Amino acid sequence: MNSTAQPLIRLEGVTKVFHADEVETHALSDVHLEIKPGEFLSIAGPSGCGKSTLLSILGLLDSPSQGNYWIHTEAVDNLSLSDRTRIRNREIGFVFQAFNLIGDLTVYENVELPLTYRSMGAAERKKRVQEVLERVDMAHRAKHYPSQLSGGQQQRVAVARALVGQPSILLADEPTGNLDSKNSEAVMGLLRQLHADGATICMVTHDPRYAESADRAIHLLDGRIVEETQGTSTASA
Repeated sequence: MNSTAQPLIRLEGVTKVFHADEVETHALSDVHLEIKPGEFLSIAGPSGCGKSTLLSILGLLDSPSQGNYWIHTEAVDNLSLSDRTRIRNREIGFVFQAFNLIGDLTVYENVELPLTYRSMGAAERKKRVQEVLERVDMAHRAKHYPSQLSGGQQQRVAVARALVGQPSILLADEPTGNLDSKNSEAVMGLLRQLHADGATICMVTHDPRYAESADRAIHLLDGRIVEETQGTSTASA
């Protein structure tokens, strides 16, 4: 990670308020955050502290009630829905706790899907899909369906799908939440390797062991950043 580089993502004063039945819920309050290119950031904290809300805003799946958000120095607050969709498709890769693979598509087709929205030629799509499946050690399962895979294998496919578009940042929401300890460690090992290869990763996790494996961890409580710690990858660098 280049500590002097311009931030890839910058949030200033981000607040998120949900309204339901005349009740206001402050999910995020005055969050200031920068993510540098090549950084591995973890977001930790108890259930209900705002972790997933923050990740949804980072991924342009939701908008803040107040505050500003820049990606590559571009302010995204006033972008049209189509521009937000374009940035989300090209700049951001998502890995979800529940894998979110499509059951009636093969591994290959699941990974290829994000590229079909880009009017990309078949030859380039094939090249990219094969490369990322090899990278996550799932090329030998390309013709299988999700139901034929273990949980750990499905999450590897989900990582490949997130990577195939060559995003600027990978957002992972509890990527080990549905996995046993062996598969959890395997997926974390994959994320660490991707980071070592230069990927920018932002991961929500409730597991302190995995939070500490990032360069930096921010800790949320009641929608606020209450602590920031350096991870073991920085300490050992």
